[in-house]
Amino acid sequence: MKKIIKTTNAPAPIGPYNQAVLSGNTLYTSGQIAINPKTGDLVLDSIEEETKQVMENMKAVLNAADMTFENVIKTSIFVSDMNNFSEINNIYATYFNEETAPARETVEVANLPKFVNVEISAIAVK
Repeated sequence: MKKIIKTTNAPAPIGPYNQAVLSGNTLYTSGQIAINPKTGDLVLDSIEEETKQVMENMKAVLNAADMTFENVIKTSIFVSDMNNFSEINNIYATYFNEETAPARETVEVANLPKFVNVEISAIAVK
C-alpha cells in the first residue's frame, strides 16, 4: 500500500507526480528544485542559495512524512555543471551528520526542469 505525501511547505508538483510516496516504512521523494513554495519563484541568486532552497524543500517533504534527514539512506544529486560540485556539497553537508550521512551519487546532466542548476531526490526509511 502506498501513501501520497503532500505539503504546502514545498513546491507543488509541476507534472503528473507527487512530492513523495511512502510505501511501508520507505519514503521515495521526487526531485526537489529551488522553487520557493511561498512565492512560486525560483531561487537562483547563487548556487549556494539555490542548493539551500532545494534542501529546505526536501526537509519540508521529509517532515510531512514525519521524518528528518537522519532517516535518509540515499540521495541522488543532479547538476547542470560539475564545476559547482564543491559549493553544492558544502551546503548539502550542513544537513547531514557526516558519520551517518546517506549513500549518494552526483551526476552532471545536460538540463534540469526549469533549467535550474541542481535537483536532489532522496529515499528515507523510518
